[in-house]
Amino acid sequence: MGVKNLWDILESCKKTLPLHHLQNKRVCIDLSCWMVQLKKVNTSYASHYDKLYLRGLFHRLRALIALNCTLIFVTDGSIPAIKLSTYRRRLNVGSEVTENEANSDKAASLRRNMGSEFSCMIKEAKALGLALGVPCLDGIEEAEAQCALLNLESLCDGFFSSDSDIFCFGAKTVYRDISLGEGGHVVCYEMVDIQRKLGFGRNSLITMALLLGGDYSKGVHGLGPESACQIVKSIGDNVVLQQIASEGLSLVKKARNSRNLNGENQFLAVIDAYTKPKCHSADSDAVYRVLVQHPFLRTKLHHICAQFFEWPPEKTDEYILPKIAERDLRRFANLRTSSAGVELPLHKMPVKCPVTAIIKPRKVQGTECFEVSWQESYGLKSSVVPAELIQSACPEKIVEFKERRAAPRTKKSKPRSRVSEIDQKLQALMLDIESESSAVHNVTFSSKTVMPENNSGVSEVNFTRHDTLLIAESESNGDGNPTMPLYQTAIESDIKADGNATNTMPSNPTAPTVAKDEVIDLISPSPACCRNVTRSRKMNDQPISVIDLSDSETERSPEHERKARELRLFLASVREEKL
Repeated sequence: MGVKNLWDILESCKKTLPLHHLQNKRVCIDLSCWMVQLKKVNTSYASHYDKLYLRGLFHRLRALIALNCTLIFVTDGSIPAIKLSTYRRRLNVGSEVTENEANSDKAASLRRNMGSEFSCMIKEAKALGLALGVPCLDGIEEAEAQCALLNLESLCDGFFSSDSDIFCFGAKTVYRDISLGEGGHVVCYEMVDIQRKLGFGRNSLITMALLLGGDYSKGVHGLGPESACQIVKSIGDNVVLQQIASEGLSLVKKARNSRNLNGENQFLAVIDAYTKPKCHSADSDAVYRVLVQHPFLRTKLHHICAQFFEWPPEKTDEYILPKIAERDLRRFANLRTSSAGVELPLHKMPVKCPVTAIIKPRKVQGTECFEVSWQESYGLKSSVVPAELIQSACPEKIVEFKERRAAPRTKKSKPRSRVSEIDQKLQALMLDIESESSAVHNVTFSSKTVMPENNSGVSEVNFTRHDTLLIAESESNGDGNPTMPLYQTAIESDIKADGNATNTMPSNPTAPTVAKDEVIDLISPSPACCRNVTRSRKMNDQPISVIDLSDSETERSPEHERKARELRLFLASVREEKL
Protein backbone atom coordinates (compact mmCIF):
# COMPACT_ATOMS: atom_id res chain seq x y z
CA MET A 1 0.00 0.00 0.00
CA GLY A 2 2.44 2.66 1.17
CA VAL A 3 1.41 6.26 1.87
CA LYS A 4 -2.23 7.28 1.46
CA ASN A 5 -2.95 9.41 -1.62
CA LEU A 6 0.74 9.74 -2.47
CA TRP A 7 0.36 8.39 -6.04
CA ASP A 8 -2.28 11.04 -6.66
CA ILE A 9 0.07 13.75 -5.40
CA LEU A 10 2.84 12.45 -7.69
CA GLU A 11 0.58 12.14 -10.77
CA SER A 12 2.21 15.09 -12.52
CA CYS A 13 5.57 13.30 -12.31
CA LYS A 14 4.37 10.11 -13.98
CA LYS A 15 6.05 9.15 -17.25
CA THR A 16 5.03 6.43 -19.69
CA LEU A 17 8.13 5.05 -21.36
CA PRO A 18 8.48 2.40 -24.07
CA LEU A 19 9.53 -1.00 -22.83
CA HIS A 20 12.67 -0.59 -24.90
CA HIS A 21 13.77 2.01 -22.31
CA LEU A 22 14.79 -0.87 -20.01
CA GLN A 23 17.31 -2.28 -22.50
CA ASN A 24 20.62 -3.32 -20.89
CA LYS A 25 19.49 -2.18 -17.41
CA ARG A 26 19.71 -4.00 -14.11
CA VAL A 27 16.24 -3.97 -12.61
CA CYS A 28 14.97 -5.28 -9.28
CA ILE A 29 11.44 -6.59 -8.90
CA ASP A 30 9.38 -6.44 -5.72
CA LEU A 31 8.00 -9.92 -6.31
CA SER A 32 5.10 -9.57 -3.86
CA CYS A 33 3.75 -6.54 -5.73
CA TRP A 34 3.90 -8.34 -9.07
CA MET A 35 2.21 -11.45 -7.71
CA VAL A 36 -0.59 -9.38 -6.18
CA GLN A 37 -1.19 -7.75 -9.58
CA LEU A 38 -1.11 -11.06 -11.42
CA LYS A 39 -3.26 -12.81 -8.84
CA LYS A 40 -6.04 -10.31 -9.50
CA VAL A 41 -5.99 -11.31 -13.16
CA ASN A 42 -6.03 -14.98 -12.19
CA THR A 43 -9.03 -14.49 -9.89
CA SER A 44 -10.94 -12.56 -12.54
CA TYR A 45 -10.52 -14.92 -15.49
CA ALA A 46 -9.70 -18.42 -14.30
CA SER A 47 -9.33 -20.72 -11.36
CA HIS A 48 -6.19 -20.99 -9.28
CA TYR A 49 -5.43 -24.31 -10.95
CA ASP A 50 -4.88 -22.59 -14.30
CA LYS A 51 -2.02 -20.56 -12.78
CA LEU A 52 -2.54 -17.56 -15.00
CA TYR A 53 -0.55 -15.50 -12.54
CA LEU A 54 2.48 -17.67 -13.25
CA ARG A 55 1.97 -17.50 -17.01
CA GLY A 56 1.75 -13.72 -16.76
CA LEU A 57 5.00 -13.68 -14.83
CA PHE A 58 6.64 -15.90 -17.46
CA HIS A 59 5.67 -13.56 -20.30
CA ARG A 60 6.81 -10.48 -18.41
CA LEU A 61 10.17 -12.05 -17.71
CA ARG A 62 10.80 -13.24 -21.26
CA ALA A 63 9.97 -9.76 -22.62
CA LEU A 64 12.53 -8.20 -20.28
CA ILE A 65 15.09 -10.95 -20.96
CA ALA A 66 14.94 -10.15 -24.68
CA LEU A 67 15.97 -6.56 -23.82
CA ASN A 68 19.03 -7.89 -21.96
CA CYS A 69 17.63 -6.74 -18.62
CA THR A 70 19.51 -8.15 -15.66
CA LEU A 71 16.66 -9.03 -13.32
CA ILE A 72 16.67 -9.63 -9.57
CA PHE A 73 13.70 -10.82 -7.55
CA VAL A 74 13.38 -9.34 -4.08
CA THR A 75 10.95 -10.90 -1.58
CA ASP A 76 9.58 -9.81 1.77
CA GLY A 77 11.06 -11.16 4.95
CA SER A 78 9.54 -10.79 8.38
CA ILE A 79 6.84 -8.23 9.09
CA PRO A 80 8.29 -5.18 10.90
CA ALA A 81 6.98 -4.70 14.44
CA ILE A 82 5.76 -1.21 13.59
CA LYS A 83 3.63 -2.67 10.79
CA LEU A 84 1.95 -5.45 12.79
CA SER A 85 -1.17 -3.47 13.62
CA THR A 86 -1.67 -2.52 9.99
CA TYR A 87 -0.98 -6.09 8.86
CA ARG A 88 -3.49 -7.64 11.24
CA ARG A 89 -6.08 -5.04 10.43
CA ARG A 90 -5.81 -5.89 6.75
CA LEU A 91 -6.15 -9.60 7.47
CA ASN A 92 -9.00 -9.06 9.95
CA VAL A 93 -7.39 -11.44 12.43
CA GLY A 94 -8.45 -9.87 15.70
CA SER A 95 -6.83 -7.51 18.12
CA GLU A 96 -4.23 -5.01 17.04
CA VAL A 97 -0.82 -4.50 18.55
CA THR A 98 -0.92 -1.86 21.21
CA GLU A 99 0.92 1.39 20.83
CA ASN A 100 3.23 0.59 23.74
CA GLU A 101 4.03 -2.84 22.26
CA ALA A 102 4.92 -1.34 18.94
CA ASN A 103 7.27 1.19 20.49
CA SER A 104 8.80 -1.25 22.98
CA ASP A 105 12.43 -2.20 22.58
CA LYS A 106 11.39 -5.83 23.05
CA ALA A 107 8.95 -5.71 20.13
CA ALA A 108 10.09 -8.06 17.35
CA SER A 109 9.09 -8.56 13.76
CA LEU A 110 6.71 -11.38 12.86
CA ARG A 111 7.72 -14.24 10.60
CA ARG A 112 5.41 -14.75 7.67
CA ASN A 113 3.30 -17.85 7.23
CA MET A 114 5.30 -19.76 4.64
CA GLY A 115 2.51 -22.28 4.19
CA SER A 116 -0.10 -19.79 3.03
CA GLU A 117 -1.45 -19.75 -0.50
CA PHE A 118 0.37 -16.53 -1.29
CA SER A 119 3.66 -17.87 0.06
CA CYS A 120 3.27 -20.91 -2.23
CA MET A 121 2.75 -18.58 -5.18
CA ILE A 122 5.99 -16.81 -4.27
CA LYS A 123 7.84 -20.15 -4.18
CA GLU A 124 6.55 -21.06 -7.66
CA ALA A 125 7.59 -17.66 -8.99
CA LYS A 126 11.10 -18.01 -7.53
CA ALA A 127 11.51 -21.45 -9.12
CA LEU A 128 10.39 -20.13 -12.50
CA GLY A 129 12.74 -17.16 -12.22
CA LEU A 130 15.70 -19.32 -11.30
CA ALA A 131 15.17 -21.49 -14.39
CA LEU A 132 15.20 -18.32 -16.50
CA GLY A 133 18.40 -17.11 -14.86
CA VAL A 134 16.70 -14.65 -12.49
CA PRO A 135 18.10 -14.87 -8.91
CA CYS A 136 16.16 -13.94 -5.79
CA LEU A 137 17.23 -11.87 -2.80
CA ASP A 138 15.15 -12.69 0.28
CA GLY A 139 14.75 -9.50 2.25
CA ILE A 140 15.17 -9.25 5.99
CA GLU A 141 11.92 -7.32 6.32
CA GLU A 142 10.39 -5.08 3.65
CA ALA A 143 11.19 -5.93 0.02
CA GLU A 144 10.63 -2.35 -1.17
CA ALA A 145 13.13 -1.12 1.43
CA GLN A 146 15.74 -3.59 0.14
CA CYS A 147 15.07 -2.54 -3.48
CA ALA A 148 15.36 1.14 -2.55
CA LEU A 149 18.70 0.49 -0.86
CA LEU A 150 20.11 -1.23 -3.96
CA ASN A 151 18.83 1.62 -6.10
CA LEU A 152 20.20 4.24 -3.73
CA GLU A 153 23.59 2.52 -3.82
CA SER A 154 23.44 2.39 -7.64
CA LEU A 155 23.50 -1.40 -7.65
CA CYS A 156 20.41 -1.36 -9.86
CA ASP A 157 19.04 1.17 -12.33
CA GLY A 158 15.51 1.01 -10.97
CA PHE A 159 12.93 -1.40 -9.62
CA PHE A 160 9.33 -2.44 -10.04
CA SER A 161 7.00 -1.79 -7.10
CA SER A 162 3.51 -0.47 -6.56
CA ASP A 163 4.04 0.56 -2.93
CA SER A 164 3.96 4.35 -2.75
CA ASP A 165 6.30 4.58 0.29
CA ILE A 166 9.29 3.46 -1.78
CA PHE A 167 10.54 7.03 -2.08
CA CYS A 168 10.49 7.32 1.70
CA PHE A 169 13.10 4.52 1.72
CA GLY A 170 15.34 6.47 -0.67
CA ALA A 171 14.40 5.13 -4.12
CA LYS A 172 15.55 7.12 -7.15
CA THR A 173 13.76 5.36 -10.08
CA VAL A 174 10.58 3.37 -9.69
CA TYR A 175 8.55 1.51 -12.32
CA ARG A 176 5.04 1.27 -10.99
CA ASP A 177 3.49 -0.81 -13.77
CA ILE A 178 4.33 -2.69 -16.96
CA SER A 179 2.31 -3.48 -20.07
CA LEU A 180 3.34 -5.84 -22.89
CA GLY A 181 0.68 -4.89 -25.44
CA GLU A 182 1.40 -2.82 -28.57
CA GLY A 183 5.16 -2.85 -28.15
CA GLY A 184 5.00 -2.57 -24.37
CA HIS A 185 5.54 0.30 -21.96
CA VAL A 186 6.33 1.02 -18.31
CA VAL A 187 4.99 3.67 -15.93
CA CYS A 188 7.98 5.40 -14.39
CA TYR A 189 8.54 7.85 -11.53
CA GLU A 190 11.90 9.46 -10.80
CA MET A 191 12.92 11.34 -7.71
CA VAL A 192 14.58 14.09 -9.73
CA ASP A 193 11.22 14.87 -11.36
CA ILE A 194 9.48 14.93 -7.99
CA GLN A 195 12.01 17.38 -6.63
CA ARG A 196 11.93 19.55 -9.73
CA LYS A 197 8.17 19.70 -10.25
CA LEU A 198 6.82 19.48 -6.69
CA GLY A 199 9.76 20.55 -4.54
CA PHE A 200 9.53 17.38 -2.43
CA GLY A 201 12.64 15.51 -1.34
CA ARG A 202 12.88 12.33 0.71
CA ASN A 203 12.34 14.18 4.00
CA SER A 204 9.20 15.83 2.68
CA LEU A 205 7.77 12.49 1.56
CA ILE A 206 8.44 10.91 4.97
CA THR A 207 6.60 13.85 6.54
CA MET A 208 3.72 13.22 4.12
CA ALA A 209 3.61 9.62 5.37
CA LEU A 210 3.38 10.86 8.97
CA LEU A 211 0.58 13.29 8.18
CA LEU A 212 -1.49 11.24 5.73
CA GLY A 213 -0.86 7.81 7.23
CA GLY A 214 0.31 4.57 5.66
CA ASP A 215 1.76 1.19 6.59
CA TYR A 216 3.48 2.53 9.70
CA SER A 217 1.02 5.12 11.03
CA LYS A 218 -2.63 6.11 10.88
CA GLY A 219 -1.83 9.73 10.07
CA VAL A 220 -3.44 12.89 11.37
CA HIS A 221 -7.20 12.67 11.49
CA GLY A 222 -8.92 15.24 9.33
CA LEU A 223 -5.82 16.21 7.37
CA GLY A 224 -6.13 15.83 3.59
CA PRO A 225 -3.54 15.72 0.78
CA GLU A 226 -3.74 19.42 -0.07
CA SER A 227 -3.31 20.55 3.54
CA ALA A 228 -0.42 18.15 4.04
CA CYS A 229 1.34 19.46 0.92
CA GLN A 230 0.90 23.06 2.08
CA ILE A 231 2.38 22.28 5.52
CA VAL A 232 5.40 20.48 4.05
CA LYS A 233 6.11 23.18 1.48
CA SER A 234 5.83 25.91 4.09
CA ILE A 235 8.55 24.32 6.20
CA GLY A 236 10.94 23.09 3.52
CA ASP A 237 12.54 19.74 2.77
CA ASN A 238 15.81 20.41 4.57
CA VAL A 239 14.36 21.07 8.06
CA VAL A 240 10.94 19.47 8.03
CA LEU A 241 12.01 16.21 9.68
CA GLN A 242 14.02 17.96 12.36
CA GLN A 243 11.07 20.14 13.28
CA ILE A 244 8.70 17.19 13.33
CA ALA A 245 11.13 15.26 15.50
CA SER A 246 11.58 18.16 17.94
CA GLU A 247 8.15 19.74 17.99
CA GLY A 248 5.95 16.81 17.11
CA LEU A 249 2.29 17.56 16.40
CA SER A 250 2.63 21.06 17.78
CA LEU A 251 4.04 21.97 14.41
CA VAL A 252 0.87 20.76 12.78
CA LYS A 253 -1.29 22.46 15.42
CA LYS A 254 0.29 25.77 14.66
CA ALA A 255 -0.22 25.31 10.96
CA ARG A 256 -3.79 24.01 11.37
CA ASN A 257 -4.72 25.97 14.48
CA SER A 258 -6.31 22.81 15.78
CA ARG A 259 -6.20 20.80 18.98
CA ASN A 260 -7.79 17.57 17.73
CA LEU A 261 -4.55 15.83 16.85
CA ASN A 262 -2.99 12.73 18.36
CA GLY A 263 -0.33 10.09 17.74
CA GLU A 264 2.64 12.32 18.47
CA ASN A 265 4.61 9.56 20.19
CA GLN A 266 4.75 7.47 16.98
CA PHE A 267 6.52 10.04 14.86
CA LEU A 268 10.07 9.11 15.84
CA ALA A 269 9.45 5.38 15.34
CA VAL A 270 8.03 5.99 11.88
CA ILE A 271 10.97 8.21 10.92
CA ASP A 272 13.42 5.50 12.04
CA ALA A 273 11.48 2.80 10.11
CA TYR A 274 11.93 4.77 6.86
CA THR A 275 15.45 6.05 7.39
CA LYS A 276 16.93 2.94 9.07
CA PRO A 277 15.18 -0.11 7.59
CA LYS A 278 16.49 -3.63 8.23
CA CYS A 279 18.09 -4.69 4.94
CA HIS A 280 21.07 -6.55 3.53
CA SER A 281 23.90 -4.08 3.19
CA ALA A 282 25.26 -3.32 -0.25
CA ASP A 283 28.52 -5.18 0.47
CA SER A 284 26.91 -8.28 1.99
CA ASP A 285 27.35 -11.79 0.60
CA ALA A 286 23.62 -12.06 -0.05
CA VAL A 287 23.72 -9.03 -2.32
CA TYR A 288 26.90 -10.18 -4.02
CA ARG A 289 25.36 -13.56 -4.90
CA VAL A 290 22.43 -12.02 -6.75
CA LEU A 291 24.61 -9.55 -8.62
CA VAL A 292 26.51 -12.41 -10.26
CA GLN A 293 25.17 -13.47 -13.65
CA HIS A 294 23.04 -16.61 -13.49
CA PRO A 295 22.64 -19.08 -16.39
CA PHE A 296 19.50 -20.03 -18.26
CA LEU A 297 18.48 -23.57 -17.25
CA ARG A 298 16.64 -24.96 -20.25
CA THR A 299 15.94 -28.46 -18.94
CA LYS A 300 14.63 -27.14 -15.63
CA LEU A 301 12.39 -24.68 -17.46
CA HIS A 302 10.95 -27.56 -19.52
CA HIS A 303 10.09 -29.38 -16.31
CA ILE A 304 8.47 -26.34 -14.68
CA CYS A 305 6.38 -25.44 -17.72
CA ALA A 306 5.28 -29.04 -18.12
CA GLN A 307 4.29 -29.17 -14.45
CA PHE A 308 2.49 -25.83 -14.20
CA PHE A 309 1.27 -25.17 -17.77
CA GLU A 310 1.25 -28.68 -19.29
CA TRP A 311 3.44 -27.43 -22.13
CA PRO A 312 5.60 -29.81 -24.17
CA PRO A 313 9.28 -28.85 -24.44
CA GLU A 314 8.74 -27.67 -28.04
CA LYS A 315 6.19 -25.07 -26.96
CA THR A 316 8.40 -23.83 -24.14
CA ASP A 317 11.32 -23.49 -26.57
CA GLU A 318 9.11 -21.64 -29.03
CA TYR A 319 8.38 -19.04 -26.36
CA ILE A 320 11.79 -18.58 -24.77
CA LEU A 321 14.56 -19.46 -27.24
CA PRO A 322 14.00 -16.45 -29.54
CA LYS A 323 14.19 -14.18 -26.48
CA ILE A 324 17.39 -15.79 -25.24
CA ALA A 325 18.94 -15.41 -28.70
CA GLU A 326 17.90 -11.75 -28.89
CA ARG A 327 19.36 -11.11 -25.43
CA ASP A 328 22.69 -12.61 -26.46
CA LEU A 329 22.70 -10.49 -29.61
CA ARG A 330 22.33 -7.36 -27.47
CA ARG A 331 25.20 -8.52 -25.31
CA PHE A 332 27.25 -9.06 -28.45
CA ALA A 333 26.43 -5.52 -29.58
CA ASN A 334 27.64 -4.17 -26.22
CA LEU A 335 30.81 -6.21 -26.51
CA ARG A 336 31.63 -4.77 -29.93
CA THR A 337 31.97 -1.33 -28.41
CA SER A 338 34.99 -1.26 -26.14
CA SER A 339 35.42 1.06 -23.20
CA ALA A 340 37.35 3.42 -25.48
CA GLY A 341 34.37 3.67 -27.77
CA VAL A 342 36.06 1.83 -30.65
CA GLU A 343 33.92 -0.64 -32.55
CA LEU A 344 35.81 -3.85 -33.28
CA PRO A 345 35.45 -5.50 -36.71
CA LEU A 346 33.28 -8.59 -36.81
CA HIS A 347 36.14 -10.97 -37.61
CA LYS A 348 38.19 -9.68 -34.66
CA MET A 349 35.55 -10.35 -32.04
CA PRO A 350 36.56 -12.91 -29.40
CA VAL A 351 33.17 -14.60 -29.69
CA LYS A 352 31.07 -15.55 -32.70
CA CYS A 353 28.20 -13.39 -33.79
CA PRO A 354 24.96 -15.17 -32.79
CA VAL A 355 23.42 -14.27 -36.17
CA THR A 356 24.57 -16.28 -39.19
CA ALA A 357 22.59 -14.45 -41.90
CA ILE A 358 19.62 -12.22 -42.61
CA ILE A 359 16.78 -14.07 -44.32
CA LYS A 360 14.39 -11.25 -45.20
CA PRO A 361 13.07 -7.91 -43.91
CA ARG A 362 9.93 -7.90 -41.78
CA LYS A 363 7.71 -5.31 -40.10
CA VAL A 364 6.21 -6.01 -36.67
CA GLN A 365 3.69 -3.55 -35.24
CA GLY A 366 5.12 -0.81 -37.45
CA THR A 367 8.73 -1.52 -36.41
CA GLU A 368 11.31 -2.40 -39.04
CA CYS A 369 12.74 -5.86 -38.32
CA PHE A 370 14.75 -8.64 -39.90
CA GLU A 371 14.15 -12.35 -39.88
CA VAL A 372 17.53 -13.89 -39.12
CA SER A 373 19.07 -17.33 -38.78
CA TRP A 374 21.06 -18.22 -35.66
CA GLN A 375 24.03 -20.32 -34.68
CA GLU A 376 23.23 -23.99 -34.15
CA SER A 377 23.96 -23.78 -30.42
CA TYR A 378 20.65 -22.00 -29.83
CA GLY A 379 18.58 -24.85 -31.22
CA LEU A 380 16.66 -22.22 -33.17
CA LYS A 381 16.38 -21.91 -36.94
CA SER A 382 15.17 -18.33 -37.26
CA SER A 383 13.33 -15.53 -35.49
CA VAL A 384 12.52 -11.85 -35.95
CA VAL A 385 14.59 -9.11 -34.28
CA PRO A 386 14.52 -5.30 -34.59
CA ALA A 387 16.50 -3.89 -37.49
CA GLU A 388 18.21 -1.37 -35.22
CA LEU A 389 19.60 -4.22 -33.15
CA ILE A 390 21.15 -5.82 -36.25
CA GLN A 391 22.55 -2.43 -37.22
CA SER A 392 24.27 -2.03 -33.86
CA ALA A 393 25.39 -5.65 -33.42
CA CYS A 394 26.42 -6.75 -36.91
CA PRO A 395 25.94 -4.16 -39.68
CA GLU A 396 28.10 -6.37 -41.91
CA LYS A 397 25.19 -8.82 -42.09
CA ILE A 398 22.99 -6.09 -43.52
CA VAL A 399 25.61 -5.32 -46.19
CA GLU A 400 25.84 -9.00 -47.09
CA PHE A 401 22.08 -9.26 -47.32
CA LYS A 402 21.81 -6.24 -49.62
CA GLU A 403 24.59 -7.53 -51.86
CA ARG A 404 22.90 -10.90 -52.06
CA ARG A 405 19.61 -9.29 -53.07
CA ALA A 406 21.28 -7.05 -55.65
CA ALA A 407 23.11 -9.95 -57.31
CA PRO A 408 21.41 -11.31 -60.48
CA ARG A 409 19.29 -14.27 -59.72
CA THR A 410 19.71 -17.48 -61.69
CA LYS A 411 16.50 -19.17 -62.58
CA LYS A 412 16.13 -22.43 -60.81
CA SER A 413 14.24 -25.19 -62.50
CA LYS A 414 11.21 -26.00 -60.50
CA PRO A 415 10.91 -29.61 -59.44
CA ARG A 416 8.39 -31.45 -61.48
CA SER A 417 5.15 -31.98 -59.72
CA ARG A 418 3.52 -35.36 -59.32
CA VAL A 419 0.84 -34.35 -61.80
CA SER A 420 3.36 -33.50 -64.53
CA GLU A 421 5.14 -36.81 -63.96
CA ILE A 422 1.86 -38.66 -64.37
CA ASP A 423 1.03 -36.75 -67.54
CA GLN A 424 4.41 -37.45 -69.10
CA LYS A 425 4.29 -41.11 -68.23
CA LEU A 426 0.80 -41.46 -69.63
CA GLN A 427 1.85 -39.74 -72.84
CA ALA A 428 4.85 -42.04 -73.23
CA LEU A 429 2.74 -45.14 -72.65
CA MET A 430 0.08 -43.99 -75.09
CA LEU A 431 2.68 -43.28 -77.77
CA ASP A 432 4.18 -46.73 -77.29
CA ILE A 433 0.77 -48.37 -77.53
CA GLU A 434 -0.17 -46.36 -80.61
CA SER A 435 3.06 -47.21 -82.36
CA GLU A 436 2.58 -50.90 -81.47
CA SER A 437 -0.99 -50.82 -82.74
CA SER A 438 0.13 -49.13 -85.94
CA ALA A 439 2.72 -51.82 -86.50
CA VAL A 440 0.15 -54.55 -85.98
CA HIS A 441 -2.75 -53.14 -88.00
CA ASN A 442 -0.84 -51.69 -90.95
CA VAL A 443 0.27 -53.97 -93.77
CA THR A 444 3.38 -53.08 -95.70
CA PHE A 445 3.88 -54.38 -99.14
CA SER A 446 6.54 -53.75 -101.68
CA SER A 447 5.84 -51.28 -104.46
CA LYS A 448 5.41 -54.13 -106.98
CA THR A 449 3.83 -57.46 -106.26
CA VAL A 450 3.48 -60.10 -108.93
CA MET A 451 0.27 -62.02 -108.67
CA PRO A 452 -0.33 -65.45 -110.12
CA GLU A 453 -1.98 -65.43 -113.54
CA ASN A 454 -3.96 -68.61 -113.42
CA ASN A 455 -7.42 -67.11 -113.41
CA SER A 456 -6.38 -63.57 -112.86
CA GLY A 457 -6.46 -60.68 -115.20
CA VAL A 458 -3.81 -58.94 -113.12
CA SER A 459 -0.16 -59.57 -113.48
CA GLU A 460 1.16 -56.67 -111.36
CA VAL A 461 -0.30 -54.63 -108.47
CA ASN A 462 1.21 -51.42 -107.13
CA PHE A 463 0.93 -51.13 -103.28
CA THR A 464 2.53 -47.79 -102.58
CA ARG A 465 0.82 -47.13 -99.17
CA HIS A 466 0.34 -49.05 -95.98
CA ASP A 467 -3.41 -49.29 -96.09
CA THR A 468 -5.84 -52.05 -95.38
CA LEU A 469 -6.79 -53.74 -98.66
CA LEU A 470 -10.02 -55.17 -99.82
CA ILE A 471 -9.37 -57.83 -102.47
CA ALA A 472 -12.23 -59.09 -104.53
CA GLU A 473 -11.83 -62.41 -106.25
CA SER A 474 -14.13 -62.83 -109.27
CA GLU A 475 -15.52 -66.08 -110.45
CA SER A 476 -14.59 -67.31 -113.94
CA ASN A 477 -17.18 -67.90 -116.60
CA GLY A 478 -17.42 -70.97 -118.57
CA ASP A 479 -14.62 -70.24 -121.01
CA GLY A 480 -12.15 -69.38 -118.29
CA ASN A 481 -12.21 -65.65 -118.91
CA PRO A 482 -13.07 -63.44 -115.94
CA THR A 483 -16.33 -61.59 -116.13
CA MET A 484 -14.87 -58.70 -114.02
CA PRO A 485 -11.49 -57.63 -112.65
CA LEU A 486 -10.03 -60.21 -110.33
CA TYR A 487 -8.68 -57.64 -107.81
CA GLN A 488 -10.43 -54.42 -106.83
CA THR A 489 -9.67 -52.02 -104.00
CA ALA A 490 -12.24 -50.07 -102.07
CA ILE A 491 -10.05 -46.99 -102.39
CA GLU A 492 -10.65 -44.44 -105.06
CA SER A 493 -7.39 -43.19 -106.48
CA ASP A 494 -5.40 -42.75 -109.62
CA ILE A 495 -4.17 -45.92 -111.31
CA LYS A 496 -0.48 -45.95 -111.86
CA ALA A 497 1.96 -48.39 -113.42
CA ASP A 498 5.70 -48.65 -113.54
CA GLY A 499 6.07 -48.14 -117.25
CA ASN A 500 3.36 -48.66 -119.76
CA ALA A 501 0.69 -49.02 -117.18
CA THR A 502 -2.74 -48.16 -118.50
CA ASN A 503 -6.15 -48.20 -117.06
CA THR A 504 -7.79 -51.35 -118.34
CA MET A 505 -10.95 -51.13 -116.28
CA PRO A 506 -13.70 -51.96 -118.76
CA SER A 507 -16.34 -49.40 -119.47
CA ASN A 508 -18.87 -52.19 -119.79
CA PRO A 509 -18.17 -54.63 -116.98
CA THR A 510 -20.70 -57.13 -118.26
CA ALA A 511 -18.82 -57.76 -121.50
CA PRO A 512 -16.17 -60.41 -121.49
CA THR A 513 -12.82 -58.82 -121.04
CA VAL A 514 -9.34 -60.16 -120.98
CA ALA A 515 -7.18 -57.89 -118.92
CA LYS A 516 -3.49 -58.37 -119.15
CA ASP A 517 -1.02 -56.42 -117.09
CA GLU A 518 -3.82 -54.72 -115.17
CA VAL A 519 -2.51 -52.32 -112.48
CA ILE A 520 -4.54 -51.21 -109.45
CA ASP A 521 -3.55 -48.09 -107.44
CA LEU A 522 -3.91 -48.45 -103.67
CA ILE A 523 -2.64 -45.08 -102.43
CA SER A 524 -6.02 -43.64 -101.39
CA PRO A 525 -7.34 -44.05 -97.79
CA SER A 526 -8.76 -47.43 -97.00
CA PRO A 527 -12.34 -47.98 -95.91
CA ALA A 528 -13.28 -48.90 -92.38
CA CYS A 529 -11.78 -52.13 -91.16
CA CYS A 530 -13.75 -55.24 -91.76
CA ARG A 531 -13.98 -58.38 -89.74
CA ASN A 532 -11.77 -61.31 -90.63
CA VAL A 533 -14.55 -63.15 -92.34
CA THR A 534 -15.35 -64.06 -95.92
CA ARG A 535 -18.69 -62.87 -97.05
CA SER A 536 -20.49 -62.58 -100.36
CA ARG A 537 -21.20 -59.32 -102.05
CA LYS A 538 -22.67 -58.46 -105.38
CA MET A 539 -21.05 -56.02 -107.74
CA ASN A 540 -22.86 -55.32 -110.99
CA ASP A 541 -25.05 -58.36 -110.36
CA GLN A 542 -21.99 -60.59 -110.05
CA PRO A 543 -21.39 -62.44 -106.77
CA ILE A 544 -17.97 -61.81 -105.28
CA SER A 545 -16.21 -62.79 -102.10
CA VAL A 546 -14.83 -60.02 -99.87
CA ILE A 547 -11.94 -60.87 -97.59
CA ASP A 548 -10.72 -58.45 -94.87
CA LEU A 549 -6.97 -58.54 -94.77
CA SER A 550 -6.66 -56.52 -91.53
CA ASP A 551 -5.24 -58.28 -88.49
CA SER A 552 -7.56 -59.46 -85.77
CA GLU A 553 -7.90 -57.38 -82.61
CA THR A 554 -6.71 -60.38 -80.67
CA GLU A 555 -3.54 -60.66 -82.67
CA ARG A 556 -1.38 -58.43 -80.44
CA SER A 557 2.32 -58.74 -79.94
CA PRO A 558 3.76 -59.53 -76.47
CA GLU A 559 5.23 -56.03 -76.35
CA HIS A 560 1.77 -54.56 -76.91
CA GLU A 561 0.35 -56.66 -74.09
CA ARG A 562 3.18 -55.59 -71.77
CA LYS A 563 2.59 -51.87 -72.42
CA ALA A 564 -1.14 -52.22 -71.86
CA ARG A 565 -0.59 -54.07 -68.60
CA GLU A 566 1.90 -51.41 -67.46
CA LEU A 567 -0.63 -48.67 -68.20
CA ARG A 568 -3.35 -50.44 -66.22
CA LEU A 569 -1.08 -50.88 -63.20
CA PHE A 570 0.03 -47.26 -63.34
CA LEU A 571 -3.54 -45.95 -63.45
CA ALA A 572 -4.45 -48.19 -60.51
CA SER A 573 -1.56 -46.74 -58.46
CA VAL A 574 -2.72 -43.19 -59.25
CA ARG A 575 -6.24 -43.99 -58.02
CA GLU A 576 -4.85 -45.44 -54.78
CA GLU A 577 -2.80 -42.27 -54.14
CA LYS A 578 -5.88 -40.10 -54.56
CA LEU A 579 -7.76 -42.22 -52.05
